Amino acid sequence: MKKYTIAVVSVLALLLTSCMASKEAKNSVSIYDTTWELEYISGPRIAFEGLYPNKKPQITFDQKETKVYGNNGCNGYSAPYTLNGKALTFGEPGPATMMFCDGGGEQQFLQQIKKITSYAIDKDGKLNLIQGDVPMMRFKKVAKQ
Repeated sequence: MKKYTIAVVSVLALLLTSCMASKEAKNSVSIYDTTWELEYISGPRIAFEGLYPNKKPQITFDQKETKVYGNNGCNGYSAPYTLNGKALTFGEPGPATMMFCDGGGEQQFLQQIKKITSYAIDKDGKLNLIQGDVPMMRFKKVAKQ
């Protein structure tokens, strides 16, 4: 009887630890291999749809080149980034296309991204770019690379 009890407890412990490990793996979302689309930005007094009437900003992290690229709601951009754990900073954006767009969100996006100090991925799988302790920008996944 003692051997049977030990066997049952061992199997239950094994099942419990394997379920927890697979749950952790599902929750560990990477910022890489994904295109993220902006769905919230803090600060402007203009409604989000007014800032980006035609196209929402997107960002893609290139792990190999340590650069981000995408569009800022109007023009294409790229910029270097530094990632150390959850600490994240962006360098000066490189050359961008020079189209004229309505809304004024382009400058808001570029100014806000320079202030970012870290990132987090929330329980819904959304990317939050954070300044200090405050989420300033929130992105949703739109495409897998």
